[in-house]
Amino acid sequence: MKTLIALLVWCLLLVLCWPLALLALVLWPLVWLLSLPFRLVGITFSALFAFLQALLMLPARLLGGRPRPAGAMA
Repeated sequence: MKTLIALLVWCLLLVLCWPLALLALVLWPLVWLLSLPFRLVGITFSALFAFLQALLMLPARLLGGRPRPAGAMA
């Protein structure tokens, strides 16, 4: 669905201002390549925090504690 909306927005931009639409078409792969390291860092930190959470909750899980639902408060 996001792809269809992006295509429709690009077609609208092509009708309104075709040089800008062609520039966006050419620059999009470069922007994607530049954002790749940031995505990799985000994935790495997400995995690190999940690992730390699992490591810190391990004693409670070994002692029989059950994880609370995500929205529940004590």
